[in-house]
Amino acid sequence: MPDNFLYYGDNLDILRRWIGDESVDLVYLDPPFNSNATYNILFREKSGTASAAQIKAFGDTWQWDQGAAQAYAEVVEAGGRVSQVMQAFRTFLGTNDMLAYLAMMAPRLVELRRVLKPTGSIYLHCDPTASHYLKLLMDAVFGPRNFRNEIVWHYGGPSPVKTSFARKHDTILMARKSEFAVFNPQWGKLPFYLSGRARKDPDGRLWVDQNLGKLNPETIERMRLEGRIFTTATGESRRKQYLDEMEGDQLDDVWDIPIINSQARERLGYPTQKPEALLERIINASSNEGDVVLDPFCGCGTTIAAAQKLNRRWIGIDITHLAITLIKHRLQSAFGEGIASTYTVIGEPVCLTDAQALAATDPYQFQYWALGLVGARPAEVKKGADKGIDGGIYFHDEGEGGPTKQVVISVKAGHTNVAHLRDLRGVLEREKGQIGLLICMEEPTHHMRAEAAGAGFYESPWGGKHPRLQILTIEQLLAGKRIDCPPLRQTNVTFKKAPRVNRKAGAGVPAQHRLEE
Repeated sequence: MPDNFLYYGDNLDILRRWIGDESVDLVYLDPPFNSNATYNILFREKSGTASAAQIKAFGDTWQWDQGAAQAYAEVVEAGGRVSQVMQAFRTFLGTNDMLAYLAMMAPRLVELRRVLKPTGSIYLHCDPTASHYLKLLMDAVFGPRNFRNEIVWHYGGPSPVKTSFARKHDTILMARKSEFAVFNPQWGKLPFYLSGRARKDPDGRLWVDQNLGKLNPETIERMRLEGRIFTTATGESRRKQYLDEMEGDQLDDVWDIPIINSQARERLGYPTQKPEALLERIINASSNEGDVVLDPFCGCGTTIAAAQKLNRRWIGIDITHLAITLIKHRLQSAFGEGIASTYTVIGEPVCLTDAQALAATDPYQFQYWALGLVGARPAEVKKGADKGIDGGIYFHDEGEGGPTKQVVISVKAGHTNVAHLRDLRGVLEREKGQIGLLICMEEPTHHMRAEAAGAGFYESPWGGKHPRLQILTIEQLLAGKRIDCPPLRQTNVTFKKAPRVNRKAGAGVPAQHRLEE
């Protein structure tokens, strides 16, 4: 049975249905929020008549609407300190997007406290827009005595702002379940003055000389035999302190970790991607190898990738099939194809009936899921534009540096006919694509198959001939059938690959999980 789990769905429902009491060692969450909006928008009164709130892929869309109002009522009716603080928020804030955000977060924090072990901790990532309200909410859920740190993640960088100090930090609120929470102090780099005056042994090890201090005679004699005691020109006995045996300064609650720059190898193009160094510090500080790390808003999967590298078990939850697809690709490119056997995906359709239900309830998520079945990336379509493309697969079959070629994909959940093939053929010609794929729920008709057959073949430099127009049903895809195209294992460039994790020993990282230089 795999140790790790990736869930598709609303994290509140997943937590209540699937995650047991006191089963998690560490929680990290970075819930989406409209941090770029102005305060006037965030605090504007709402009528409550909008449709139920739903988070789309990487969208920051908490809104005060009927769904938020219902969530608020449920929290208040449950009573206790959380109810009291939520009523106070409503008195102060009114009914606006900020209250909606807090109303959605409150029951989730309650559930996260339930699933934490007594030795567990939670790290809530937010920006200054909402951090002060979330601090009060966390005090209500975990108790003021269990609040441990307000961590400042400072990332710096240029800013065009001239009317105030540039906003260059996020806040990470850390709380514990109880006084027994695990905490491993983290250490920074050695002070520069030490490395600046270090000497080198013949074997290359760096050391600084220090006085004997209060070392007892037995220790001094042992160190003398080991060659660690030497005599200065003035006759004073000193000892060698090797730099690789020294710890730097203990880290405090201000973390200077750069954001992922545009040229970084770990940058995968996800709008909300956080540096792995940030998550690695959190995981190392508040868990041990073999512990379970949970991220209920796992997005592009940085927490999961860091947990896997540091030998932790993990649970990821996200409400978009796009995120699930991205995480699968990230894990495979970082850890190899064998990684798929170490985790289970729960909540994805596994049969035609499941797929039909998803298409009926949420056509957009059905589209993301169907594209994920063939490893495609959703099309980036600007608002108001419809080019007839739902997604694509991009490949290089003329070697590195050759032209980027594409499979143009259209997804149809409802009734399909030959007109859809003709439309796809037109799009393929317009986009100068190499292969067109129609993914559909229904079996293709005779006329549809004839239209596809009449489109001819794409001849790849790899030596293969591939039908230019292809049709795959959801049932075929679930059964394992795949698109007929140049071998994607060698040619696929649809998603940027995460840096490969090498199975070699390396300083500071478990032996089997070192990031390749």
